[in-house]
Amino acid sequence: MNTTYLLSAVSGYLIGSISFALLLAKLKGINLREVGSGNLGATNAGRALGKKLGVVVYWLDMLKGALPVLAAKFFFSDDINVAVLVAAGAYLGHIWPLYSKFCGGKGVATLSGVLLTLAPLPTLIAGIAFFGTVFISGTMSVGSLALGVALPLSLFNYPGVEEPIKYFSLFAGLFLYITHRANIMRLLRGEESSLRKKK
Repeated sequence: MNTTYLLSAVSGYLIGSISFALLLAKLKGINLREVGSGNLGATNAGRALGKKLGVVVYWLDMLKGALPVLAAKFFFSDDINVAVLVAAGAYLGHIWPLYSKFCGGKGVATLSGVLLTLAPLPTLIAGIAFFGTVFISGTMSVGSLALGVALPLSLFNYPGVEEPIKYFSLFAGLFLYITHRANIMRLLRGEESSLRKKK
């Protein structure tokens, strides 16, 4: 196996394993595992810490994906596979973090960060589908599921996107359906939490 590829995936995974949601919650004296879904992502952090800190967690989770990928693109500009492996490692590290007993978040923020770095414009186009769906449905999980479809559709149809990035977007987009399987079941039962205030 190519040592550079292996180290790229491992380094991405180790950085992706950092849970900013868990760290910020601990600073506030809150056990995030005991709040809402118990998930270590931005949405559950928002429930526990307030919307402002939830947004902070989202941006930090994006950056922990984006910055390592940006570094990989800079230092290995002749081989996009290195950056894609860092991206995959960071994405999976967020979902199965080494430092948090392999129970992390659902990957939306970190995936957004890595793909914005790998393919900015088509990812932004997919982001419109995400925000539009969240606005219409009032539900983050529905927006995330829409993003899982929109990302590969956008990247496969946008000119100039390199093949490894396209196939990573397909894998990651489909994988969002696995990380959101509990949300899907709640949606089917009509029990999913809404962002809109109940009257």
